[in-house]
Amino acid sequence: MGDLKRTPLFESYKQYGGKTIDFGGWELPVQFSSIKEEHEAVRTKAGLFDVSHMGEITVKGKDAFTYLQKMMTNDLSKLKPNGAIYTAMCYENGGTVDDLLIYMLAEEDYLLVVNAANTEKDFDWLKQHEEGEVQLENVSNDWAQLALQGPLTEKVLQKLVKETDLSEIKFFKFRQGVHVAGVPALVSRTGYTGEDGFEIYCQSSDATKLWQDILAAGEEEGVRPCGLGARDTLRFEVNLALYGQELSKDISPIEANLGFAVKTNKDFFIGIEALTAQKENGPARKLVGLEMIDRGIPRHGYPVYASSGEELGFVTTGTQSPTLKKNIGLALLKAEHISMDTEVFVEIRGKKLAAKIVKTPFYKRSN
Repeated sequence: MGDLKRTPLFESYKQYGGKTIDFGGWELPVQFSSIKEEHEAVRTKAGLFDVSHMGEITVKGKDAFTYLQKMMTNDLSKLKPNGAIYTAMCYENGGTVDDLLIYMLAEEDYLLVVNAANTEKDFDWLKQHEEGEVQLENVSNDWAQLALQGPLTEKVLQKLVKETDLSEIKFFKFRQGVHVAGVPALVSRTGYTGEDGFEIYCQSSDATKLWQDILAAGEEEGVRPCGLGARDTLRFEVNLALYGQELSKDISPIEANLGFAVKTNKDFFIGIEALTAQKENGPARKLVGLEMIDRGIPRHGYPVYASSGEELGFVTTGTQSPTLKKNIGLALLKAEHISMDTEVFVEIRGKKLAAKIVKTPFYKRSN
């Protein structure tokens, strides 16, 4: 796997049994023990992920807010310092450039956290539409990001944080300058698993110490290092989109059921006309949940058919759910054919196997 990018934690993977794969040009761990064990740890205890491959872009200056309002589908007007917001960035036709988090660090100072494989594309798109008094900088190489996720997260992390009461950091809020095991970090109550958790941003040079200290602090609680495999099954069960699967240049946020992050009552953003039409008239395609009736696992790209034989669309993500012990999938289908419990057929290895349309998310945490 030559020429793949590596995070600052790469040398630590072997120590914990990490098996690496090529993920969008990065050499990252798919698992450390097993995907099912890591998935279970996050649902019941806590798991630690290296997500330092994610991209970070800063946007600063007098016109930063106005500029970002133009670039993003969500409305940043309610965002205050130490608050975060989920949004999409779209093309004129409504297709998705990327989905991302925006952290408001201070007035006129924002941090954008983007998908790793899209970092350069996103930065170019932002530069292409730059206007007013703004300064953009791709600072991805300066940052590392760890995600500690699961019901015991706060208990474990609080052992390493002395001056800050982590319970005061509410969902989609964050604190800057928090010392975690002596390492200065931005600690955010966000995640990609459907469980409680924190995402911890620190300098690249501090990542290895932080990784080791968190795992040591959580040993008693059963905290496990986790890889991309569990990250994918966890996010999929709670219906969190993955760029390149549920979202793409050809799939809009409305089609992907992310209308909550598309505020068409704003004066303007790139893609507003196309997305307003989709919101008002309904999109031609929509993302739905599938549960297999016949034995088989629906995988990304598999075609889906109506009982009449008409092709309806395709699977975006599918797996055997570790939590539910069922074979389930997400599929982008023609909207006029979508109703709950309708039987459809997924083509798996040349055979059309029965499935039914079900509600999403497949899993919700109880507390």
